[in-house]
Amino acid sequence: MKSSRPKVLHELAGRSMLGHVLSTVKEAGIADVAVVVGPQRPDVEVEARNHTPAASIFVQTERLGTAHAVLAAREALARGYHEIIVLFADTPLLETETLIAMRRRLEAGNAVVALGFEAADPTGYGRLVTDGPMLNAIREHKDASESERMIRLCNSGLMAIDGALALALLDAVDRNNAQKEFYLTDIVGIARKRDLSTSFALAPEDEVMGVNDRVQLAKAEALLQGRLRRKAMLNGATLQAPETVHMSYDTVLGRDVEVEPYVYFGPRVTVADHVVIHAFSHLEDTIVDTKASLGPFTRARPGSLVGAGAKIGNFVELKKANIGAGAKVSHLSYIGDAEVGPEANIGAGTITCNYDGFFKYKTVIGAGAFIGANSSLVAPITIGDGAYIGSGSVITKDVAADQLAVARGKQLSKDGWGAQFRTQMKAKKDAS
Repeated sequence: MKSSRPKVLHELAGRSMLGHVLSTVKEAGIADVAVVVGPQRPDVEVEARNHTPAASIFVQTERLGTAHAVLAAREALARGYHEIIVLFADTPLLETETLIAMRRRLEAGNAVVALGFEAADPTGYGRLVTDGPMLNAIREHKDASESERMIRLCNSGLMAIDGALALALLDAVDRNNAQKEFYLTDIVGIARKRDLSTSFALAPEDEVMGVNDRVQLAKAEALLQGRLRRKAMLNGATLQAPETVHMSYDTVLGRDVEVEPYVYFGPRVTVADHVVIHAFSHLEDTIVDTKASLGPFTRARPGSLVGAGAKIGNFVELKKANIGAGAKVSHLSYIGDAEVGPEANIGAGTITCNYDGFFKYKTVIGAGAFIGANSSLVAPITIGDGAYIGSGSVITKDVAADQLAVARGKQLSKDGWGAQFRTQMKAKKDAS
C-alpha cells in the first residue's frame, strides 16, 4: 500500500478492511475469533478488539507462508472447535452467505473446504484441481503444470477445516515448493492422501478480491458502494444519481427518502422516512427525523440531530447541534454546540460563537424564537422562548422569553459625505 498504516486498517465505506471481515464473521454466527498479526502491530490488535472485544490475538514473528500464519494461533486451534474458518483481512468484500455455505460443506462431512471463484484471468492464482464435487488439490500458479494452468477455477485463499483434524493437517505441511513456504493449500492434498473428503464452495470473483494496493482499494470501494446503494434503494430510498452518492457501512435511509446527486454519508448517519437530502450535502454522525429537509450544500458534523420537519438550508453547518421539530436554519449559518427549540427561525448569516480557543460553550435557543439575520450569539447563552434578536446583533447576555434584544452600534449619517469623498479621491488619483 506504500503507507505508514497497516494494509488491513485502510478503510472502505468508513470501516477498516479488518473491521469488515470481523463483522461478516459475527453475522455468520461465528462466536470465537483468533486474529494473527505481525510483530509490533498494536494498532491492528486495538482495531480487532474494537470490533471483537473477546478476540484472541496471536503474533506471527516470521513470514513463512499461510499455513505458518494459521499455526501461529495453535493455542486457539487446540481448543477443540468443530470448525475452523481461515479468512484474510485484506479480503473485505466477503458475504455472510458465503461463509455459511462453507460451513455447510464441512457439516456434510468434508475435512477441508476451499473457497473458489471463476477468474476472468486466472494468471497468478492457485488453481482448484477438482473431480466433480471433490477437490483433489490446490496448485499454486508457480507450481502448476501447463494443463493445470488452463483451469479457470481459482483459489481465493479462504478455507474451512474440520476442527478435529486441523492441527494434524497443518503440522504435515512442508516447504517443498517454489517459494519455500508453508502453504495452507497443501492441506487439501494431505487430506486426500489420508482418504479424507475435501470439497469447495464458490463465490463471485469480485467478492473474494484481495486488496494489496491503492488501485485495488479504490476498486473495492466502488464495489462496496454499489452494494450499499442497491440495498438502500431496495429498502425504499430514492437516489437520483446513485453513482454520485457516497455511503458508509452503517448508513440507514428510511422509506421515501429522496437523495439528490453528490451527497456524502459518513459513518453513523440515520435518516428517517420522507426526508429530502439536497445535492452536495455532507453528513456524518447525524440523525435526521422524518420530513426534514437538508441542503443543498449542508454540512452536518458529528453529534447533530435534525428534528421532524426541520429545514436546514444551503451553506449551513451544524456541529453537535440539536435542531428542534419545525425549526428553520435556512442559509449561510453556523450552529455549533447548540440546542434550537421547535419552530425557531435562525436568520441568514447567524453564528453561535461557541469556542474561546480553549473550551466549547453551549447556546440554547428557545421554542419559537426568531434570530435576525447576521447575528452572533456568544456562548454560553440562552435565548428564551419566543424571543426576538434584531438583525446584526452581537448578543453576549441571556435574553428572556418574548424579549427583543438588539446589540449593535448606533447608526451615524452624514449628508453629502459620499460626493465629497469621491471628489477628494478623484483629485488624488489624477495627481498620482
